[in-house]
Amino acid sequence: MTYARVDFQTDQEVRWCPGCGDYTILASVQNFMANAGVERENVVFVSGIGCAARFPYYMNVYGMHAIHGRAPAIATGVAATNPELSVWVVGGDGDLLSIGGNHLIHAIRRNLDLTILLFNNQIYGLTKGQYSPTSEPGKATKSSPAGSIDHAFNPVSLALGAEASFVARTLDMDRKHTTAILQAAHEHRGSALIEIYQNCNVFNDKAFIQLTGKTERYANRIDLVHGAPIIFGAQKEKAVVWAGGRAEIVDRASVNPSDIVVHDAHAPDASAAFALSRLSHGPYGPTPLGVFRSVRRPVYDEVLDEEVSRSRTARGEGDLKALVTSLGTWTVD
Repeated sequence: MTYARVDFQTDQEVRWCPGCGDYTILASVQNFMANAGVERENVVFVSGIGCAARFPYYMNVYGMHAIHGRAPAIATGVAATNPELSVWVVGGDGDLLSIGGNHLIHAIRRNLDLTILLFNNQIYGLTKGQYSPTSEPGKATKSSPAGSIDHAFNPVSLALGAEASFVARTLDMDRKHTTAILQAAHEHRGSALIEIYQNCNVFNDKAFIQLTGKTERYANRIDLVHGAPIIFGAQKEKAVVWAGGRAEIVDRASVNPSDIVVHDAHAPDASAAFALSRLSHGPYGPTPLGVFRSVRRPVYDEVLDEEVSRSRTARGEGDLKALVTSLGTWTVD
């Protein structure tokens, strides 16, 4: 069946603050879905609480607006019992990395077949501007008037540390890049986490200006391309090399071309991808964008099905009526 973006739009009024980056992300996802070749009846979006969590209302597919932080847990049940579905989780940095932190890392480590969109605006927007788990130290907000003293999460590092089989980062306003990342995540079997830098123009405006500004972006955007040397800058004058086990930025002219890191998103070990994620601890200065890691490893529902199949072979299909009757508490008509 052929779809257009309008087929993935609902009759609900899209209600975010004017100028919010969520509008662009929604448009990117709807356009992607229209061209992805997936039947709407086989797509599910699950969200938690927050601005980003409105997403299921605006996607003309199955969806659930769940409770704070629990979207990965609910999506786990959907994906494990319905492996034929395309299951997506949508949440903000506060929702997925604060109360939902444990749910997120366990969904990732189990390698459930989920695509997780983490909208990172480095602030709690729905509750009017408190610092979040990704807000930079010193962030002055209503809940931290003297400046936050918390150390911020690096979501990409966190996901790689939890052995996510697919990890990427993109920007809300770069729809072409976002679409390419969505496509790669959709084709991946297993847990896929996409961190999307999303501007909150009301409570944290221009937080990503170093990556989106007309002049700043050329000096700071490091595009990761599998199989290509990692070079960047307005004149491609900068490069990334390995130095004592770390990824380090140098002047390209100062090193031998053979010393420049060639990005390998498919490396079985996550160490190199993790090192690249440490080039920045947020959208400050040179920051990598793109697919950090994309590897194949056993997917949760596949292993679960194999376990059930082995049990049935060894023990038979079972008799639910006999089981319940044997408990002595319940009767079955």
